[in-house]
Amino acid sequence: MSLRSRLTQPGAPVHAPGAFDALSALLIEQAGFEAVYLSGASIAYTQLGRPDLGLVSFDHVADVVARICERVDIPLIVDADTGFGNALNVARTVKVFERNGARAIQLEDQTFPKRCGHLAGKGVASLEDMVGKVHAALDARRSEETLIIARTDAIAVEGFEPAMERAVAYAQAGADVVFVEAPGDLEQMKRIVATLGRTPAMANMVEGGKTPILTRDALGELGFKLVISPGALVRALIPAAESFLRALKAEGSTVGYKDRMTDLAGVNARIGLEEMLALGDRYEPERQEAAE
Repeated sequence: MSLRSRLTQPGAPVHAPGAFDALSALLIEQAGFEAVYLSGASIAYTQLGRPDLGLVSFDHVADVVARICERVDIPLIVDADTGFGNALNVARTVKVFERNGARAIQLEDQTFPKRCGHLAGKGVASLEDMVGKVHAALDARRSEETLIIARTDAIAVEGFEPAMERAVAYAQAGADVVFVEAPGDLEQMKRIVATLGRTPAMANMVEGGKTPILTRDALGELGFKLVISPGALVRALIPAAESFLRALKAEGSTVGYKDRMTDLAGVNARIGLEEMLALGDRYEPERQEAAE
């Protein structure tokens, strides 16, 4: 079932944890999730060691998209920030990300340099500029199964009612999913779903952010069709890494920590070593001669 079709189904919404590389995406797939979200913030955190302040480039994201889609089969939803420029840049972004395997591409209406949706000090482009970007994205995609997600950050800049006006305009422009970033309470979340009507609404769960953290099922009961946990994996990994490094520094060895680690065999099992070795054996000359 395509992601588009899945979003029309009743019941629990699609829940897409955030990944930042092929391994994290693979672990998300192996955990049984239906989709994976490539988080621009998580790329900045893990690959640049920097905040989400618009530092990640188009080429960088395109490369990570390709690497993830080479490794996993579940749909990849890509955070494309502002589309990396104007409407022409948006068109190129959609074409390249779709070609590299993305099944949904999220564009936001922030001005550049953009920043995390739960940080202060953002700016938003005009409604007309963002509608133009939505049209450019829709025209650029090759497949109707590639979803265009339109995000507005206007709550923090213009207020809730202007953000609702933008959400409706983006839906009317043809966005397949609309993402209103950083609602502050349950009432605003309910209003978002009610205002969008038949257009699927997306919810972003950020630990320590402005939006209440709810379960996937609770968000489904509110009417959200797509839920992302974009930076949750990074925030879970940081304390685990810090705990390990403290132990390694104190003890000078991993011996006392090994029961909390995945050993070499466990890593290789997860990343498919045996399958790759078997595949390689098929192409060895002596193996081919034996088969003949």
